[in-house]
Order: sequence, then C-alpha cells, then structure tokens
Amino acid sequence: MEIKALLMGLSDNVVTCITDVKAGETVAYRKGDEVLSVEAAEDIPYCHKIALTDIDEGADVIKYDESIGRTDRAVKQGCLVDHTNLFSVPRDYDSEMVEV
Repeated sequence: MEIKALLMGLSDNVVTCITDVKAGETVAYRKGDEVLSVEAAEDIPYCHKIALTDIDEGADVIKYDESIGRTDRAVKQGCLVDHTNLFSVPRDYDSEMVEV
C-alpha cells in the first residue's frame, strides 16, 4: 500500500498528506512498524491534515504529540483539518517551564 500521509507523533489525531487525496481514497500512513489507513471523506490537498478519528467541537488537534489548536466545530474522521475549523490557543509557557 502506498504511503500517502505522515504521522508526526504516536498520540496524534491527524496525519499530514504528502500528496493530493480525493474523497473516497484510502490514505495509508505508518505508525511505528504498522501501516494503518483512513478513508478520505473529502478531498484533502497536499500538505494538509486529515482527521484520524472524529474530533469533537472544542477538542485539541494533536500533531507532533502536542496540541496545535482546537476545533471550532466537530470534524469527522477522514475530513480536512485546516484554518477553517481549527483555531490557535495561547499556551501558558510559564507553567511548562522545568526548574533547574
């Protein structure tokens, strides 16, 4: 199966497509030694994210094992995740600092 997307972190709920994907296509990606897939529910442009699971409204979108923002509406598995349904959330970096 041809790999069509990259998973950046093991806890991610999105993958980044490395080619244009048409609705109905199977999007294969690697998770460790496994090859997994998700069916595209809509067209996904090159370098854009596709949801691996249903993501509720207001839920974190995880990429690189980190939140990259939250959804402003529910996003179904296989759908595009981009600026139209994702918004940035300021982080509290002070609380994340490790004291040395």
